[in-house]
Parts: sequence; C-alpha cells; structure tokens
Amino acid sequence: MSRIKTDICIIGAGSGGLSVAAGASQMGADVVLLEGHKMGGDCLNYGCVPSKALIAAGKQAHAMRHQTPFGVTPVDPDVNYAQAKDHVHNVIATIEPVDSQERFEGFGVNVIREFGAFVSPTEVKAGDTIIEARRFVIATGSGPFVPPIPGIDKTTHYTNENFFDLRERPDHLIVIGGGPIGMEMAQAHRRLGSQVTVIEGAKAMGKDDPEMAAVVLDRLREEGIEIIEGEQASEVSEKDGKITVTTSGGSYTGSHLLMAVGRKVNIDKLNLEAAGVEYDRTGVKVGADLKSSNKKIYAIGDAAGGLQFTHVAGYHAGIVIRSALFGLPAKAKTSHIPWATYTDPELAQVGLTEAQAKKEHGINLEVVRFPYHENDRAIAEGKTTGLIKVMVVKGKPVGASIAGAMAGELIGMWAMAIANGLKMSAIANTVLPYPTIAEINKRAAGAYFSPRLFESDKVKKIVGFVQRMLP
Repeated sequence: MSRIKTDICIIGAGSGGLSVAAGASQMGADVVLLEGHKMGGDCLNYGCVPSKALIAAGKQAHAMRHQTPFGVTPVDPDVNYAQAKDHVHNVIATIEPVDSQERFEGFGVNVIREFGAFVSPTEVKAGDTIIEARRFVIATGSGPFVPPIPGIDKTTHYTNENFFDLRERPDHLIVIGGGPIGMEMAQAHRRLGSQVTVIEGAKAMGKDDPEMAAVVLDRLREEGIEIIEGEQASEVSEKDGKITVTTSGGSYTGSHLLMAVGRKVNIDKLNLEAAGVEYDRTGVKVGADLKSSNKKIYAIGDAAGGLQFTHVAGYHAGIVIRSALFGLPAKAKTSHIPWATYTDPELAQVGLTEAQAKKEHGINLEVVRFPYHENDRAIAEGKTTGLIKVMVVKGKPVGASIAGAMAGELIGMWAMAIANGLKMSAIANTVLPYPTIAEINKRAAGAYFSPRLFESDKVKKIVGFVQRMLP
C-alpha cells in the first residue's frame, strides 16, 4: 500500500472536479484527482453532450418536414437512427480530449483511475493508495434514479447511462418522467420517427413556470407526443418484445422504456462516516461555503444536494478554489443561477418565477412581458411561438422566464443582470444589432419603462413645459 500527501484531493472527474483540479493545479497547489469510471463524468458521457447532439439530429429531420412557408418543398427524411447515434458519439469523442487524463496530467494533476473512499477524516483509499490531503473535494455527481416499480427488475429498460448506446430506433418509446430529460428525449425521438408516450405522475415540466411550460407542452403535443399527466406508474411488464406500463388511469404499451424520473447522488460508496461527514439521501450536508461537517471536506455540484446542473458544479468549483487555495471567505448562492430545457421551443429560467416573486415581494412586484411574435427576426425565421416575462422589484430584475427559440441563449443577459445587481435601465440602455432574437430582452426592458414614459401625466407636463420654454 503506497501513501501520498497532497494539498487537495478531488473525488470525481466530472465538470466540478475537473474545474477544481485545473484551477488549483495551475495556481500552484499539489492536486490528486480520483476517477474510477469515465473522465468527464455524466455530462460528457451520458447527459448534456449526447442529449444535445441527438436533439440536433432531430431538429434536422424536423426542418426537412416543415419547409413550406419558406418556399422549399418539404420531404419526409430518411432517418438512419444508427448514424444519428454515430453523430452523438462523434461529438463526445471530439470533446473528450478537453477532459482527458493526459490533459490534466499536463497541468500537473496526479490522476488516479480508482474510486475513492474515506478511511479517516484526513485520508482516502483509492485502489492500493492512501491519499492524505489538507483538503478534500467531493465531486461525485449523480446518476439516474430508477424507482422500485413492480416488475421493473424483470423488464428491459433504459436510463440516460445506456440509452445513447441504443442503435435501433424505438418504434414506440415510453418515457416515465415528464421533466427536462424526459421531454428532451421524447421530442428528439418523435422527430427521428418514433411514436412517443410520456407518463408523468404529477405535472409535466412541473418545476417550471406553468405558463411557460404550457408553451412547450402545446408544441410537443402538436408534434404527436402523447403526454399523460397525473398518473403514477404502478407496474411494468414485458411480453413478446412489448413493454406495458400500467398506471392509475390505464395501461400503455410500447417497444422501449426510458426511465427519466430523477437523479440520485453518488455518495453511497464514499464511507462518509469514517470522515465525520454528515449526509442524507439528497447529498452531503454543506453550508453556503460548501464545507461539510468536516471543515476540511467540501462537496460541490450534485453531491452537494442542491441544483443539479453542470454549470452549477463549475460555479461551485470557483467557490472552493477561493476558499481552499486562498483562505478567503466565499459563499455559494442560487439567485443568479440559470437553467434551460432544450426542447423546441426552449424554456429557460433564472432567479424567481412569477409565483415565487409574488410570494416573496407581494405588491412591490411588477411583471413585464414581450411576445416572440412581435420580434422581427423571429418573424423572418418563422419562430414566433413564445414569450419572455421578467419579474421586477424596485427597478431591478429578480427573475426572468423565457419560452421560445434560443431561450437558453437569451437567459444569459438576465443571469448577468441579476448576478451583478443591475437595474432594468442597464438592459434598456444596451444597443443590440437589428434584427436579432436578442432584441426580445431589450423590448422586455422597454415594456417596463414605457408606461413610465408614455403614460405618465407628469412626463407629459414636463415635456410641454420644456417645449414652451425652448426658443
């Protein structure tokens, strides 16, 4: 058994762990990085990257079927599902070097390809090596949660971890779970030629603003996706190559089953008790400083039990670097964290939703809106479905919700505004090129100021007075 002493030991080479490793090593810290599975973690191999690549393939097929408004004859595309999956894996392969062991060893990181488990408050065992570190960072991420539905253990089913290896297009895909993963995969497969049924025990896209979610769900239903809400799956079975899901409201039969009901954090094998680290089923218990009950041990990303997004893990990495490397106070917050669902139309959110803002700010809240169908670029491109609404309190945005084309891109301006405490005037004063979809943001800010300028008797009196006084 060999021993290593280091400044920082990171457990998990996903987005958060890699960000800490790269930053800390390049700033002069001695870093050990443990990864027992794939470099790049869930996002690169099973999540964000492959799903967006498959969505892109579906968009191409959909575009070929809907060209009439542009004077181009629509055609029914010949979809080669296996080649679409080749595209997915080519995208992963292209990005892989950025997250590779070789690249991080080039930074000076000691990469050990073993799972780690604590053996004391200051030591982790990985393979035949004991690592003693001044600070540890738990960055183990999360994996798909498969609920114990009767019959599931005897039924062929997929999760995001093996779904992208499927080479034969499903004739009829059944998705259990109406959240972002389920809806993205439902639409991608419908556009690639599969029949699709989504079964959700509560409300589809239930964590999003219901008005915005309705924009997306209406489009999915228009495209032929069957969305069943308010029905819990009570049993699954498989017979003669067919899979049947029985719910409280009936039964649904298809050829393939995708489980997309949520995530579970990957902390079971860490032996956290030996390190004196408190945790529960949602993850490691941490404070705003991301430190656990053992102050030498941080948890970031999904392992920290909060928002489960790749960009949150990257954000957490910056907090840890500030704290662990420089000894400076640093606290994570969530009010400025955006997220997006990459359906078509997309749905994006940052800060408070309308309902949350009403509850928190009451009569001080103003909600301003602007529809896509009044944006010139959206009209030119035939992407007029959707709207933006911004929640404003005393001149500052506290939340923004966007449903429509490029919502994931548009939300960035509001994330910046909220993160930096900017006022609506900062958005209104920004000059944007014409015509762009981004003008929707500026027009939303204009909708906030218009009543103050054009419907104000005070303003009109001032203008009238100035006009009378001017030579």
